[in-house]
Amino acid sequence: MKLYLTPGSSSMATHIALVEAGADFTTHAMSLGKETKEAPFLAVNAEGKVPALEVDGTVLTEVAGTMFYIARRFPAAGLLPEGALEQGQVVSWMSFLASSVHPAWKVSEEHARAIWAIAEQRLGGKEWLVGGAFSIADIHLFRLFWRFRDRLGLDAATYPKLTAHHDRMLARPAVRKVMAAEGV
Repeated sequence: MKLYLTPGSSSMATHIALVEAGADFTTHAMSLGKETKEAPFLAVNAEGKVPALEVDGTVLTEVAGTMFYIARRFPAAGLLPEGALEQGQVVSWMSFLASSVHPAWKVSEEHARAIWAIAEQRLGGKEWLVGGAFSIADIHLFRLFWRFRDRLGLDAATYPKLTAHHDRMLARPAVRKVMAAEGV
């Protein structure tokens, strides 16, 4: 497998999932908006964005698609719960994160904070997002909160559950390894 990534971008979530899974893979780091828009990468992913995960000649794109594949390919890593209802919850979280949380800042900072308040409420008092077990949804949430908390001023007093989740994720060896590898 080969992961095309831009350090600190959305591809960081896929990178964390690969490390969590103990997968054998290589990375190809590139600059977002420059190399990702040039012909060699556009031949890999016509949308010109990361992540792109090349697997045996097939390219998977989008955070949810790449991480779902990793979770299914490496079931021993426990990145996806076994039950259908819990898997549905993971997909629900991943969809919410991709369609509501990630683009919210493009509307306005006020809108983004309101969406993050919904995420705070949905997290509730749980340690992990689904069924009490760590999953790919936790990785996705972490990467987004990590990326936007300073930019949007998402402070611990207003978002204590998300902050606690973020801190639990930072304690994971795979997260620390990826952050060091990406230099973020």
